[in-house]
Amino acid sequence: MNNIEKNKMKSKIYRTICTVLVVLLAIFFLFPLYWIITGSFKTQADIRATAPVWIPNEWVMDNYVNLLTKRSAPLFELSAFGFIITGPTVPAAIRWLVNTVFMAVVSMLITCITAAMAGYALAKKRFYGRTVIFSLIVCAMALPKQVILIPLVREMSALKLYDNIWAVIFPIVGWPFGVFLLKQFAEGIPTEMTEACRIDGASEWRTFTDVMFPMIKPGVGACAIFTFINSWNDYFMQLIMLVSNRNLTISLGIATMQAENSTDFGLLMAGAALASVPIIIVFLVFQKYFTKGITMGAVKG
Repeated sequence: MNNIEKNKMKSKIYRTICTVLVVLLAIFFLFPLYWIITGSFKTQADIRATAPVWIPNEWVMDNYVNLLTKRSAPLFELSAFGFIITGPTVPAAIRWLVNTVFMAVVSMLITCITAAMAGYALAKKRFYGRTVIFSLIVCAMALPKQVILIPLVREMSALKLYDNIWAVIFPIVGWPFGVFLLKQFAEGIPTEMTEACRIDGASEWRTFTDVMFPMIKPGVGACAIFTFINSWNDYFMQLIMLVSNRNLTISLGIATMQAENSTDFGLLMAGAALASVPIIIVFLVFQKYFTKGITMGAVKG
């Protein structure tokens, strides 16, 4: 066997091992989702069976019916100039899902915009205190949320935002990791491009919107996914900031529907399956930018 055949054999073995590992990892990560979705269609007997029931013996919608009929709430509430406009009454789970989607989408949009502008300024502008500001941002990334929770609660209470969906949006807007991520992408853009824009008479805003932002769009896509997932899964912050039934998120709402001395796992799985739909859609929409953004970050320079 010559060297060429040996290399082909090694390459084939390597690809086979990689394929097997990828398949095993995919099964490992997808199994919880499979168990949640199938569990949401199981009967209570199948859920509480001693031996695991991999495929429901009987596919039922009882858990979803229970989820959508236990409580009700207005779809939305708008207040202005002393008037309150309420939407039609819907199942509380739908209102909670709307709250969660609104919170995650608004947090994602505002964070991506502010992080992109801050990253551009820290990467391409030279001003006094720039290094200190970036060092503080890096230090803030190391702080656990529990450390700053009490100041955040006092701040939201002072702003009359406690028990309001905006109380879980504003703390995410200044997410240090988003600024750090987009600064690294902005540093990969040649400085000559911004200088050329300045020579042509473009303003800073025009340079940012027409030149910098399109070039860091993959990084913005990655930041969007990270921000959406971070805000969606931030159960602890939601638990502290939100109290009223109409302002709850889907995860908090499902938790409040549990009985004191028992756990309805079918209801939990139905709520988890319902809550997983938006986040899967967001990942599929931004997957191209996410993959490209991670690749660009890996080969920068």
